[in-house]
Amino acid sequence: MEQNKMATAPVGRLMLGMGIPMILSMMLQAVYNIVDSAFVANMPVGGEQALNALTLAFPVQMLMVAVSIGTGVGMNALMSRSLGQGDRQTASRAVGNTIFLSGVIYLVFLLFGIFGAGAYVSSQSGNPGITRMSEEYIRICCTLSFGMIFFSVFEKSLQASGRSVYSTIAQIAGALTNIALDPVLIYGWLGLPEMGVVGAATATVIGQVVSCLLALIFHLRLIREIDNGWRFIRPSGAIIWKIYSIGLPAVIAQALMSVMTYGLNLILGQIGESAVTAYGLYYKIQQFILFAAFGLRDAITPVVSFNYGMGSRARVKQGIKFGMVYTLAIMAVGVVLMELLAEPFPELFGLSGETGRLCTGAMRVVSLSFLFAGANVAFQGIFQALESGGQSLVISVCRQLLFVLPVAWGFSQAVISSGLDNMWLVWLTFLIAEGLSAVIALVLMRGIFRKRVAVLK
Repeated sequence: MEQNKMATAPVGRLMLGMGIPMILSMMLQAVYNIVDSAFVANMPVGGEQALNALTLAFPVQMLMVAVSIGTGVGMNALMSRSLGQGDRQTASRAVGNTIFLSGVIYLVFLLFGIFGAGAYVSSQSGNPGITRMSEEYIRICCTLSFGMIFFSVFEKSLQASGRSVYSTIAQIAGALTNIALDPVLIYGWLGLPEMGVVGAATATVIGQVVSCLLALIFHLRLIREIDNGWRFIRPSGAIIWKIYSIGLPAVIAQALMSVMTYGLNLILGQIGESAVTAYGLYYKIQQFILFAAFGLRDAITPVVSFNYGMGSRARVKQGIKFGMVYTLAIMAVGVVLMELLAEPFPELFGLSGETGRLCTGAMRVVSLSFLFAGANVAFQGIFQALESGGQSLVISVCRQLLFVLPVAWGFSQAVISSGLDNMWLVWLTFLIAEGLSAVIALVLMRGIFRKRVAVLK
């Protein structure tokens, strides 16, 4: 029944039906960091330092998400394509091997949380208070990251089988748990001790475990198109290769966000702690909009991939068209929201004075790049679905590394020499990077279309 829907339902309606729950799911993923930031920023003592500490920790959280979701994206595309081809065995092994890979990923971040958190934080800040809080936050989020990592498996299996609404239910449950626990643990309500940043991290991982358990239950009870069992978890080099031939570019693409944020923390740290704090808060707000585009991208990939596996040129073309139109519409709304909220939002997080002014400037300038960013995200989802992960990686490198860090560093030197009134130059970096990357993506899309789509029936 689910296979028939993927193969026969009107593509525009299908993509909306799958995309809306995925969009909500990804936006709720962004809520974890925004909610933590809101509560710690309003701590009676040391709120702005705590917000800075979470900013320094954010690249590590992004890296965990990158590796987990990128692996899930590879599984999603392989599972969707296999179901489209009627290959139940490969679809089942794709899910099982991703469970094995998630165990390996968790072990890596567990070890990093125990042995690497201190050195990582010290490379970005010499402030003892900020360093201590950031290290505590990272250690808890890494050593107890199994909920977030394994949730990615079951979230993507639900999405690939056309049941994305259930992954969203699981995500909502975890987000609500996090929101409810944050003030209790951070401020010490209900007779509990005031835990500060440690409380924020604890609430986050508990919410992630709730999401994971619910998604696992839905996965086992609802997905009938695949088989579950230990024999499918046994690692297969061929299956892992197929997962990462699609998913590795997605892993790297997401990981580059972490590298970019870490690099910008270092660049902005030369300007001042207020610049780091302002950018950190802005970036988390921006993620709320960008993650909506990521959610739709995660609908584009299985829809286009399924119909590409089925060999339907017409439906693949419709998937590309609707995916791009819907993504640009989302980002247009995002531009309007960011411009409207540029003044009040920093105040909500307790930012004032120079830090608040810098955050407002970032919201006003960087949001102008959203339409280009949305097109790039949509192109990347299309490229992954059409077995063109290398081209997707090229766009990621351009928009998050090649056209960002060198330009931002150059503009930062101008700000250092001329003053914070010219901080808009650094924020302009994102408009330049996304615009140039969109031009490159369009050129790549033309070549992929001729090679992959035009030859279909």
